[in-house]
Amino acid sequence: MRSLKSFASDNNAPVHDAVMRAITEANQGDAIGYGDDIYTLETEKLFREQFGEEARVFPMLTGTGANVAALGHIARPYQAVVCADKAHLENDECGAPEKGTGCKLLALPTTDGKIRPDQILPLLKSVGFQHHVQPKVISLTQSTEMGTVYQPGELREISAFAKEYGMYLHMDGARLANAAAALDVPLAAITSHAGIDVLSFGGTKNGAMAAEAVVFLNPEIAEGFEYTRKQSMQLTSKMRYISAQFNALLSNDLWLNNARHANAMAACLAGKAGNIKGVQITQKVETNAVFASLSATAIEKLQRQYYFYTWDAAKNEVRWMTSYKTTENDIDEFVSAIREALNE
Repeated sequence: MRSLKSFASDNNAPVHDAVMRAITEANQGDAIGYGDDIYTLETEKLFREQFGEEARVFPMLTGTGANVAALGHIARPYQAVVCADKAHLENDECGAPEKGTGCKLLALPTTDGKIRPDQILPLLKSVGFQHHVQPKVISLTQSTEMGTVYQPGELREISAFAKEYGMYLHMDGARLANAAAALDVPLAAITSHAGIDVLSFGGTKNGAMAAEAVVFLNPEIAEGFEYTRKQSMQLTSKMRYISAQFNALLSNDLWLNNARHANAMAACLAGKAGNIKGVQITQKVETNAVFASLSATAIEKLQRQYYFYTWDAAKNEVRWMTSYKTTENDIDEFVSAIREALNE
């Protein structure tokens, strides 16, 4: 099968060399399984340094698994999870959140991937009415599926709203590193310090091979999650290999440097492609995603050489994503291909 150059997803990038070395170094001798190993102990320490001493971390196998297990732990099946209509939960997890938790997703319309308290308030009219699901969790994606970011103040506002109405605040942080890099703030500033109760933290899109985690920032709701993780089929026996990846990412600011580079490459791509006649950048470029519209013919020509997603076929809108591995030369070659496809 012919391999196409990819601007489809940061998932398509190779594993970072430092992460691969960490996996290899962990592959020495025996280690106690299921998380009772020195590598996982180090992971727990590094997460507490990033998110606060009360943080409790549970390494997981997949991002979908992390989201489903976290939400299922804090919500009953008759309750509901409020999210954006663009959220990964709503569109890209094959119904796993609803099947795995029993909860209904209440998806709110948004053009930029972000939801606001005034959108959530009307949903609360059903609280106490036995015929309707009971909204219990607000799930935010940071950075959003549209590449935009919630500012710390926006997060604190939603957190205050959630607390006022007895709701929990979950964050899908598959690309949290990119959001923190874009905002130039510590991870805690947009999680624990902003009132997030539980976080699904992603490493895979940031240079790991397969490393995700559920991080409880509200320790009161973490009790018993080790059993939820096991029932969710997310407890891996050889956990040292997941933990070793996090240890590499969270040491020496590797997570931050990777995210900064990916973001910078997206800004570079948007700047150069946006100057081409026939290309319109359709979303604010804040992290490592570029949304653009161009002719259907040009899209078809480009997709013969490059792998990327058509986001909204009706609008001829595509998504181009960059990673820690993207180079400026990759951008220049892609931009040249765009010009050629548009016959500029």
